[in-house]
Amino acid sequence: MELFLMTLTTGIMVGGIYALIALGWVLIYKCSGVLNLAMGELTLIGAYVSLSFYSMGIPFLLALLFSLIIGFILGILTERIFLDRLIGEPILTVIMVTVGLSFFFRGIVELIWGTDTRVFTPPVFPLEPIHIGPLIVGQVYLWSFVAAIILLCIFVVFFQYTRWGLAMQATADDEMAALSLGVSARFVYATAWAIAFMAAGVGGTLLGNINGLNISVGYLGLLVLPAVVLGGLNSVPGAIMGGIIIGVLQNLSGAYLDRYFPGGVKEIAPFVFMAVFLLFKPYGLWGWERIERV
Repeated sequence: MELFLMTLTTGIMVGGIYALIALGWVLIYKCSGVLNLAMGELTLIGAYVSLSFYSMGIPFLLALLFSLIIGFILGILTERIFLDRLIGEPILTVIMVTVGLSFFFRGIVELIWGTDTRVFTPPVFPLEPIHIGPLIVGQVYLWSFVAAIILLCIFVVFFQYTRWGLAMQATADDEMAALSLGVSARFVYATAWAIAFMAAGVGGTLLGNINGLNISVGYLGLLVLPAVVLGGLNSVPGAIMGGIIIGVLQNLSGAYLDRYFPGGVKEIAPFVFMAVFLLFKPYGLWGWERIERV
């Protein structure tokens, strides 16, 4: 029972970070209908930028703030340079451009920072675990989860109560109606990419604090895809719940199935679960069901 509770708790905490990255997937899909396959590389870039500032002796929170600012700028530049002219083009074309961007960004990361594993030195979070009754929780998991939840709350408030957030929701619901009311689709798409860069960067930074930082963190960004599909591709609450569910599923499968199926079952389990889940719930838990009347 102690193993189950510890695995469940750690899974929830890691799932909170996955939810933050999943938010970037959902934002771009809600606004443009595009599945951004470069999310893993956005996670990498934000994490390495934070590490670079932290290595200069800048306090972690300030380094994280700088990485958010740079992520915002990079998101807008990416949308303006590579994707702005593709508005109105077939969705598959835009998706293939995001595939190209993933290879481009990965090459940039390898060119600047290399492929060796790097760690935050000195450690950002205390190494001593916290004892909560029978549970032993690493502080890096606990504080990473707290930071992820705080940022998720900030993003949710932004979407619900700010003019920009409401404009993004209006464009996602009905682009033509939003355009008729004076909402700029170009501005909405650029903002979505900027926020996706920011969310992915923070998620990558927190994951880098847990496992160290190398090129494989980009694959963890793709591991979030089952969380997005599970919650619903256009649902922000679904992204949050999907991230937590996948985090728990991944940890439980690693704890209980690795002994029977050695070789990385915890990385495969979320995708297997996603494939089975889609057979019964194609739109996810909170996704919009498209109904066509003839």
